[in-house]
Amino acid sequence: MSLLPAVENETAANPVYSVIWLHGLGADGHDFAPIVPQLVPPQSPALRFVFPHAPVRPVSVNGGMPMRAWYDIHGFDLVSRQDEAGIRQSIAQVEALIAREQERGVPSERILLAGFSQGGAVALAAGLRHPQKLAGIIALSTYLPIADSLAGERSAANAAVPIFWGHGTLDPVVILQRGLDSRATLDALGYDVEWHTYPMPHSVSPEEIADLRHWIGKRLR
Repeated sequence: MSLLPAVENETAANPVYSVIWLHGLGADGHDFAPIVPQLVPPQSPALRFVFPHAPVRPVSVNGGMPMRAWYDIHGFDLVSRQDEAGIRQSIAQVEALIAREQERGVPSERILLAGFSQGGAVALAAGLRHPQKLAGIIALSTYLPIADSLAGERSAANAAVPIFWGHGTLDPVVILQRGLDSRATLDALGYDVEWHTYPMPHSVSPEEIADLRHWIGKRLR
């Protein structure tokens, strides 16, 4: 599998941690790159942020018009069928990015997976199934996809992986209840979810970035 093109940002030479960050539907790898300075606590070890571009594909909720997407979306409600094949293809692409970081000298236990909205869904689906221990998973304004198969496919290595989940109480795209239901699924399976809500729509806020900065700092110790 060929590696996805990506925007990369190293906070210092010779990174010893990596953050693979997946953008939302219709965006690209440039979307979150500007907030890197706000996410890295002072005196942090060197990090490499990798912001891959999702492939361009037709998206049903966009009238079939092509856009960057990690998988097709038929609807934003809980009953619309999921593009399981597309989700699993994106999981494989994330696995390839993790492998590349390992080849560059960053072990899996120093790799964080992060994502916003659709990217967060893939970060959860990939991270909880990854066979080697990860440093953590960041899930922003998102939900847990292909949840029915997680119990049988989840990795024991990441049974205790730290998860930061931020969600807007005013989110009209991935409504808060969908995040809450996903959190309940993870809680029932014993995952450590640090849950945060913010009075915002489908977006990020300065308060969320500050909380995430603190959480990332704890992962780097």
